[in-house]
Amino acid sequence: MLDLSKMKHTRCLPCTGETEALQKAQIVGLLAQLAEEWQVEEGKLVISRTFRFGNYYQTMAFVNAVAFIAHREDHHPDLEVGYNRCKVSFTTHAIKGLSENDFICAAKVDDLEHA
Repeated sequence: MLDLSKMKHTRCLPCTGETEALQKAQIVGLLAQLAEEWQVEEGKLVISRTFRFGNYYQTMAFVNAVAFIAHREDHHPDLEVGYNRCKVSFTTHAIKGLSENDFICAAKVDDLEHA
């Protein structure tokens, strides 16, 4: 199983036709390595977390930092942005499920809280 503390320093790999979606046990193990606010959305193969901020400027700075990570990793989350919150959701559309890339990027987004 991935060690996300090490994988945060690793780049995402492109999915190929041979890339398989993670199994439930793998998802549970990887989810346990992220901040506890991350969750698997019911009935979907998506992990998501809502981040809260003091104002709009802080929210937008976070959104821009997430966009930079997504661009660098070539793995793009869905973002729902409000005045003082941003919900980040990862899935891997190419395999119609969750991949290691989702968890690598989620771990990198978690690190933004400590930056």
